[in-house]
Amino acid sequence: MLVMFLTGTIIALAADQSSNSEEPGEFDIEPPILKQNLSEELAEMVPDGDVPRCEKKLERAKRNATGAERLWKIGVLAKVEVEQRALKVIKCETELAGARVAQARETVAQQESRIASGETTKQELASAKTALAQLIEAEQKAVAKRESAELEFAEANLRRQQRLLKLGSAHKSDVTNAEEKLAELKTPKN
Repeated sequence: MLVMFLTGTIIALAADQSSNSEEPGEFDIEPPILKQNLSEELAEMVPDGDVPRCEKKLERAKRNATGAERLWKIGVLAKVEVEQRALKVIKCETELAGARVAQARETVAQQESRIASGETTKQELASAKTALAQLIEAEQKAVAKRESAELEFAEANLRRQQRLLKLGSAHKSDVTNAEEKLAELKTPKN
């Protein structure tokens, strides 16, 4: 018994001395920042007016969301992750619609300048304006769909946080944050 006690003490002292050394240990070095660990706000600050880039981003979001429901059912993903992936697809669709409208506006501006110089006809300008009007309408529908999906997600998150608070797995601040987010989404925008 005494031998086991002394052995345990020696091991504890050796471990304490190795953690107090000035040399960097295996846990003292910070891991590199990975792209997937960056917040979405930083990624969305980069303007995405490029239609092909938005299309690729939408396809990637759709691929990520495709099998999410099945993964949730077998217990690999949380329900909130499934909802976030679906919301990401809707946000990408809205971003793509906005990029297409911006591209169409540039086309209309180019057509107007060509009419002034006599390089194109008014008929081509009219068709470009018609296409722009259709794209603006599609963008407005996409924005409405995004706002509706964000509102549904916020409501589901509030219910989830309230249930977790009842179970003792969440904090009152989590519920308050969810309520504030929902109230922010419900306020009319100018």
